[in-house]
Amino acid sequence: MPRMRFTFAALLVAVFALAAAGCLHSDSEDEGGGGSDTAAQEDTGTGAGGAGGEGEVLAAVKERGNVVCGVNEAVPGFGVATEAGEFEGFDIDYCRAIAAAVLGDAEAVEFTPLTAEQRFTALQSGEIDVLVRNTTYTASRDGAEGARFLHTTYYDGQGMMVKSDSEFQELADLGGATICVLSGTTTELNLETVFQAQGIEYTPLTFEEADPLQAAFIEGRCDAWTSDLSQLAGIRSAWPEAQGGPEGLRLFEDVLSKEPLGPAVRDGDDDWADAVNWAIFATIQAEEFEITQDNLDEMLESDNPDIQRLLGQPVEGEPFDAGLGLDADFVVNVIRAVGNYGEIYDRNVGEGSALGLERGLNALWTDGGLQYAPPFR
Repeated sequence: MPRMRFTFAALLVAVFALAAAGCLHSDSEDEGGGGSDTAAQEDTGTGAGGAGGEGEVLAAVKERGNVVCGVNEAVPGFGVATEAGEFEGFDIDYCRAIAAAVLGDAEAVEFTPLTAEQRFTALQSGEIDVLVRNTTYTASRDGAEGARFLHTTYYDGQGMMVKSDSEFQELADLGGATICVLSGTTTELNLETVFQAQGIEYTPLTFEEADPLQAAFIEGRCDAWTSDLSQLAGIRSAWPEAQGGPEGLRLFEDVLSKEPLGPAVRDGDDDWADAVNWAIFATIQAEEFEITQDNLDEMLESDNPDIQRLLGQPVEGEPFDAGLGLDADFVVNVIRAVGNYGEIYDRNVGEGSALGLERGLNALWTDGGLQYAPPFR
């Protein structure tokens, strides 16, 4: 352990030096951007949660009475806008879970559709409160995009899709091929990295949105389409019958990358991050305890103290309050609105859906998967 002997005079010198450095830093912090701290806060947006100082977003959401959630509107199973203008999907259910946890009302959500290139700008500016849009957690996004990634809700990987009658069978066959890919995504970067490492020459054809990409693929302007495996499975499940329906497309067995997908909030507001994170954990722990939408009322009568604590029921006289700024029974509101993790998964992307995806890594830890909630204690 280093020696901690300082004279009183040396301590005073250090304090004054730090104070002076702080003053100099605050004067030059906005160099290039101009304006005071107050102006900077005003410029970063107040449409949703604002700039997001400690506790500000959670307080703003409660005062406003809704959660502004950045989503995808074109990925079957995860985020899609129906012809009636309704949003549905795995990510959409998590937006509703957050609203149920924070406001007690799963319908108190404003969905904001965003492209891949728009999403982080919308998050940084305060246009949205939370981004729940099939977004991969990476080091650079966590460090440079002003985003704080929360618990991974879906463990995915990047894949490759071709038409069923294509001559291409695996990645190694794609030399000289044109490959459709969304710009501003990890998919675009992974494609370059993997193909360069394997010495495969290709031509990328990039699009900002999925609809024009799909049109190009149908027209034969590209030979293959790369994206997250879950997204490709969703697209395949809804493939137009005029183009052969789902059987008209084929997925390679190759997996190009790791793609942990989950919600992100702005850096700098732990209270809001905690509220969103524990809304997610609520669905996972409920599945582990076998609490569902159908048996919730029965489980409220349980004498198991762990279940009582999770559901905000009195344990030794008092309901458990974790100090998250949420009602003691917020988990009840979440499960009543959207169900547990398994229910959300099955109806949107699993056995009960057109995608039919197996749980795989997204199974509970007790079943060999990676989904695991910290203790509610």
